[in-house]
This record gives sequence, structure tokens and C-alpha cells, in this order.
Amino acid sequence: MDIEGFVRRTLKDEDEKTVQKNLINKILEYKDIDNEKAKEMAAAVIDEVKCTLKIDSYPDESMKELIKYPESHVAMGEIGVGSRGAGDFFVHRKIAEIVSSTKSSAYISPSAQDDGGVVKSEVDSKEVYITTAVDGIHSRLSEYPFLGGFHVARATLRDVCVMGADPIAMLSDLHLADDGDVGKLFDFTAGVCAVSELVDVPLVAGSTLRVGGDMVLGDRLVSAVGAVGISQYPPTARKRAESGDVVLLTEGSGGGTITTTAIYHGMFDVVWETMDINFIKSSEAIFKAGLLPEVHAMTDVTNGGLRGDAHEITKTTGLGLTFYEDKIRGMVNPKVLDMLEKLDIDPLGVSVDSLMIIAPEDVASNVKKAISNVGVKISEIGFVDDTGVSKLIKEDGEEELKPLFREAAYTKIKKIVGDIEPEDFDIMKDKVQNATLEAIKKKDKIVKIISER
Repeated sequence: MDIEGFVRRTLKDEDEKTVQKNLINKILEYKDIDNEKAKEMAAAVIDEVKCTLKIDSYPDESMKELIKYPESHVAMGEIGVGSRGAGDFFVHRKIAEIVSSTKSSAYISPSAQDDGGVVKSEVDSKEVYITTAVDGIHSRLSEYPFLGGFHVARATLRDVCVMGADPIAMLSDLHLADDGDVGKLFDFTAGVCAVSELVDVPLVAGSTLRVGGDMVLGDRLVSAVGAVGISQYPPTARKRAESGDVVLLTEGSGGGTITTTAIYHGMFDVVWETMDINFIKSSEAIFKAGLLPEVHAMTDVTNGGLRGDAHEITKTTGLGLTFYEDKIRGMVNPKVLDMLEKLDIDPLGVSVDSLMIIAPEDVASNVKKAISNVGVKISEIGFVDDTGVSKLIKEDGEEELKPLFREAAYTKIKKIVGDIEPEDFDIMKDKVQNATLEAIKKKDKIVKIISER
């Protein structure tokens, strides 16, 4: 419960006494305190918010611009941010636009929409590629901190591995709301450290704060884990894919998404299927076999499933991808696939956490051998062409492989929200684009002011 947000919204339409009364009741829902203490808290929050609203009549326009943000009038949920579909991809490209507007540069920047970012440096006259990645805990795993920590640690390490880097360190950013049990912090950290111990990559730094400080009541856990990796070879980024390459896929058992699906449908036995480090074992097998310089690209099948990843690859490279549906299904853990089918969830539209490798045909055979030797299943599922579109070959024909507006609905609430593109999607995109340009304009102006001081 965001009490500051509640006050900001309700003060627009209701008198202060009514807002205070309603806020006291909400505080008492969460806090075991007396009515007088709740009244003091409510009065303090209202007073603070009223002070911030004085900016509207402040005479200094530049101060107003500094404090306020460019409003798009498009909500996160409306456009599907975080739901790994067309709306989410669009907003991420707008974020990349802001990053690209800076005078800083990277070897692989967010504009590539890749799994991790890369900068090139030099150590002892040798080129070194440094990869960084960060992933947030699955929002529905707040009540299951160990699983949240375990899967987000795996996710960020995967993002480093698929860029062809050897992970060397992790860091965590942990936020727990005001009423959360401190034990959640420890359970989450233990989950991260379980992965750390299994793959021998240390957790070296982090930050622990409350969600919204005193302004957010409840026990919601919000956190992220980042990773750093190094390589002496150029990254295996999506843009290196070439027409004629073959596409390989390792067996995927899922991570945070599949765990969430299992828990919230009461199919708890599937959770154990997700508890492995096969992805990292597969990446290490490629490194140790000396195949990394010959592999063109790698990615993890996460954001919006194979539909989403295929879309991003074709968008980045301009190339086409052709996949065989039966081969893909064969690379989904049988228990996971059975669950998805029982729940009518598209296996191609959710994160199954497989490693997808794009390489020339002769290199692909060696990759398959190296990964099979560490006990991980792998199969050829398709090829790269120059059509510029992604296709799925099925028993009854073929179809273009497109991302949905949101990833396949894997919880009951997601099925209610739906994955159909809203009629006003183009209008939303225009509004978001305008807010992006305003943010860039504001950034440029503030940088200029500070630089000229």
C-alpha cells in the first residue's frame, strides 16, 4: 500500500479531512498501533505531500522542470511493461533511445536489446571485453524469497554467459517493504548464495533498503541481482548471426516464470524441475571446448519465450529465422511441458530458460557434442535465413512467429488481463515516444546547466 500515492490521488477530488480519515483506516490495516499514532502518521504524510504540491505555483520554471517528470499518461500495465510482449519491447527501445542520446558509448549498448551490455577495455596491451547484466526478482515470488533469489541469480549469470563472458562476480539490490519480516532478506540472500556456491561466482556487494521507506506499507519484496563477466573474445551478441547458421537449443526447465506458474496452480512438484544450473554448465562446456570464438550468437529463451526472442533477433539483425515446432517442444522439460499443456499455456510464449546457440553448421556439431558431454540435452531446432521474418514449421503448415502483446498468460490473473493488443496501442506508442523525447530534452538541458556552472 503506497500511502503517499494514495494521498496524491485522493487530495485531487476529496477534502483533506476525508483523505485523513481514509488514510488512518488504511494504516491501521497494516500497523499494530493505536488510533492516535495512526492519526499522527496520516497528518504527517498529508502535510509532506501538500508541501510538494507547492511546486505548481513556484516562480522558477527551471526548478519545476527539474522536479517534475514528463508524463506520458500511459500506465505501465496498460502498455504491458514487464509482461514481455510487444508493448514491453517498445518501451525498452525507448529507454535505449535515452541511453543512446548520451555522449558515452559501449561496445554493446542497450540499443542492441541484447541480454547484457559490453564495454571494451585494455589490460597489459590485450583487449578485454567486460559484460554486465542485471535482472529483477519475479514479482510473484515475493512470498518465496529463496526461490526468487535462486532464479534471479541464475538469470543474471545467464545473461553474462550468453554474451560469451565468464562470470566473475555478482551484486544484489534488495528492497523489502516496511512491514516485511527481516527473514525475507536472509532467505533471498541464501537463494542467491546457493547459486553462487554451485557455480563458484562470489556475491561481492549489494544494497538493502525499504520499498518506499515509510511511504509503502506491507511486506512486498522487490530486488535485483547483477553480474559482471569478462572475455578475451568479442561478445556472442545477436547481431553476429549470419544467414545459413543453424539454431541449437538446450533443454529448458524454466526459472522464475515456471516456478510461479507451478506454485500459483498448486503443481508444486514442478518447482524442483527448475532447480538446476544446466544453463551455466552448457555455457562453460562451450568455453572449455574452445568453441566460443566460432559461435556467432547466444541468447537465453526468456523474455516472452521463443516468440519474443525470435522477434528481437530478427529486429536487430534484419535476418529471418525458421523453427520446427516438434523440435522445440522436445527441448522443454517433460514435466514442465505437461504442466503448460494442462494449463493451456503456449510453451513458445513463456520463459523456459533454454540456451539458444546460433553457429555455422560445422561448429554446431561440436557444440552439441560438448554440451551433451556435460549431461545436458541439446537439439538443432532451426536455421537462419535472409527472409527478415521468423517462421514456425508445424505439422499442418507454417505460421509467422510473432510476439503477443504480453507473454503467454501463465497465471489466472494474467488470463483475465489477457494478451490482446489494445485498440489504442498506436496512440499509446505516440504518447510514450513524446515522453521519451521530453526526457532526452530535459537531460540535455540539465547536463548543459551543470557543465556551464
